[in-house]
Amino acid sequence: MTDPAATDGAGAARAVAAVDLGATSGRVILGRIVDGPGGAELRMQHVARFANDPVRTPDGLHWNLLELYRQALQGLAAAERAHPGEIASIGIDSWAVDYGLLRDGRLLGVPFHYRDARTAAGVAAVRSRIPAEELYARNGLQHLDFNTVFQLAAEGEFLELADELLLIPDLLNSWLTGVSAAERSNASTTGLLDPRSGEWDRELAARAGVPDRLLPPLIDAGTRLGPLTGDAESAVGRGIDVIAVASHDTASAVAAVPATRPDFAYISCGTWGLVGLELDAPVLTEEARLANFTNEGGIGGTTRFLHNVMGMWLFSESLRAWEPDATDAQRSSLLVELLGAAAEVTGPIPVFDANDPAFMPPGDLPGRIVAWFRERGERAPESRAEIFRSIVESLALAFTEAVRTASRLADRPVSVIHVVGGGSQNALLCQRLADRSGLEVLAGPVEATAMGNLLVQAQALGLIPDEPGALRAVVARSSSPIRYTPASR
Repeated sequence: MTDPAATDGAGAARAVAAVDLGATSGRVILGRIVDGPGGAELRMQHVARFANDPVRTPDGLHWNLLELYRQALQGLAAAERAHPGEIASIGIDSWAVDYGLLRDGRLLGVPFHYRDARTAAGVAAVRSRIPAEELYARNGLQHLDFNTVFQLAAEGEFLELADELLLIPDLLNSWLTGVSAAERSNASTTGLLDPRSGEWDRELAARAGVPDRLLPPLIDAGTRLGPLTGDAESAVGRGIDVIAVASHDTASAVAAVPATRPDFAYISCGTWGLVGLELDAPVLTEEARLANFTNEGGIGGTTRFLHNVMGMWLFSESLRAWEPDATDAQRSSLLVELLGAAAEVTGPIPVFDANDPAFMPPGDLPGRIVAWFRERGERAPESRAEIFRSIVESLALAFTEAVRTASRLADRPVSVIHVVGGGSQNALLCQRLADRSGLEVLAGPVEATAMGNLLVQAQALGLIPDEPGALRAVVARSSSPIRYTPASR
């Protein structure tokens, strides 16, 4: 039965719409809060799915942001046609760190992809002004060459042309509503936010060469931005409200971890594997910096203390190298087939460092994995099944080490690992993670990011109580994680 609170004056069920943009695909998903046997539950309906294919031009690798915007509007319009008048709000989440530069509201160039090689010059520029130790003490971010602060330093004189900086979901929100603001969870990935206060570190930004005028007002997840306006309203068919969700996709995913006890670790496993803990305060020690752990904002003022591991990128880019002309459906089928074959591989499995930067650029990833072993005089996997099994074991080991390190650095015991996102469907990886870590692994929900997006909207609309644990209680009632126990148990 539909929750009475989730109805408008006419009695129609109120829905919320998530635009969830991942590094390889985007989707539009509707959600409704309904009464379940144990209380409120979330019901989801996929409306649209579309590819997110970067474009290489003479000056580098870019996101095809205009196409993503067009597809998002088409998906929202389809949802409105199918359920006229029922959608109460819209929320957008995406990957982190990337941005658009604007002048007088106009976009200056197509946003760069974080995998573009230009960022190395930005790292050198920032490091010449701010020592690594001080940078971490002030922004709490692990070193990644593509952190926003480094990307901005690589812009050079082009930065002087801009009068505003908007991260990808904030930019899309501004196109929808005309309101420019920076949602805090995503702003925390820029390297320009103080993780203690949740405010811009303007002095740090100035020293890094980022003009103060570029930094937009900060807002919290759950803030109403306003209705669709102009062409966006016309395209969708109605002036639906837009709500700022936890717009960094990992922040939304962590919000949808169905944890029922506090001593959990999470892995938001998609293109990247984000491995960490949810804490009340950042960990800004030198030991945490040397371990390359990051402190990013979560909902409710929490800190996502985590480490980035390559994640499902290692599988997807290998498939792209092997079958460049295959469709997404064909690659998905091949993924299942090769993981099945990988499970049958016997004997010693060679393991590589899944955190090695050599595996980040697009291209011949299987060739680079083989080269990694040969450069060290070690036996390399040969067949596709062996390479996939090597990826599984390498990720399981990297995830296990990250969980143990997080637990030690934060002085927080861990008894269970929650795996959410697309990688939670990888049964072999989840089982090997349980075996290597010696901990119980709970896999699911798959669409955790969209769930977190939808639930923040629902809470902002008053459909879920605004109190600690309320979102996770809905997630726990709305999903049934698959349990993996260590083989020795």
